[in-house]
Amino acid sequence: LAIMIMTSSSMTQKSRVVVFDLDDTLYKEQDYLRSAYREIAARIESCYGNLPLLSRRGQGWSDPPLDRMLRWRQEGENVFQRLIGAYGLDLTVNDLLTIYRSHVPAIRLDGQTKSLLDRLYPHAVLGLITDGRSLTQRHKIDALGLSAYMDEKDILISEETGFEKPSDESFRHFMERYPSCTYYYIGDNPAKDFVSPNRLGWTTACLLDDGRNIHPQDFSLSQQMLPQHRISQLSEIENIII
Repeated sequence: LAIMIMTSSSMTQKSRVVVFDLDDTLYKEQDYLRSAYREIAARIESCYGNLPLLSRRGQGWSDPPLDRMLRWRQEGENVFQRLIGAYGLDLTVNDLLTIYRSHVPAIRLDGQTKSLLDRLYPHAVLGLITDGRSLTQRHKIDALGLSAYMDEKDILISEETGFEKPSDESFRHFMERYPSCTYYYIGDNPAKDFVSPNRLGWTTACLLDDGRNIHPQDFSLSQQMLPQHRISQLSEIENIII
C-alpha cells in the first residue's frame, strides 16, 4: 500500500481525500438493473395469474418475465413498453419505472472492493460524488454498506446537493471541508467525471470497462476531460495514491 501509515499525532488529520463515483465504479450498475428486473418480474408473477405468454411448468415459469426483459434490453428494445404489451399488463411505464427506482436492491461490494476500502479507510478520508435520485442512490449506498467507510457529509448525491457533474461544486465541498490535502477522484465516465477535478488540481483515475458497464466509455475527448490514470482494477489506485 502506497499510503504511509500515520503517526498518532497525525491520525486526527488525514492528509489524503479519496472520492469515488458510485455506479460502475464501486459496483456494477448491471447488477442493480438485474436486481430491479427481478423485483418487477416477481411482482408481475405474484399479481397476474393468467399471463398470456406464461404457462406453469412445475414450480417455475416456462418463459419468465425476467428472461424476456434481459433479452429485450440486449436487443435494444424499450423493455417496459414491450413488457406491458407482451403480457397485457394493467400498468404504465411510469409504474414500472417507480418500481425500478424505488426497490431495495440486492447488490453488494465485491470482495476486492471491500478489501480496498478496508485498507484505505484508516489512512484517508473517503467520500462519494454521484449523480442520481436521492431514494435510488441511498438504497444503493445502504445495500453496499458504504456508510461504514464515509461520513454522511461526504456522501454527495446530485438530487440532494443540486449539483450534477461536471459542476465543480461537489468537488469544492471536499476541498473546503478538508483543506490542504491531496485529493483523488475515481470514476468511470470520461464525459463528465474528470473535467472538474482535473481543473481543480485533483489526481483522477478511470476504472476501465470490463465489458459489463451500462454506458460506453469515450476517450476521444479533449485532454482536459480525460483521466490522468486508467486502471483495470480498483485496487490499482493504491499505486497512484502517494
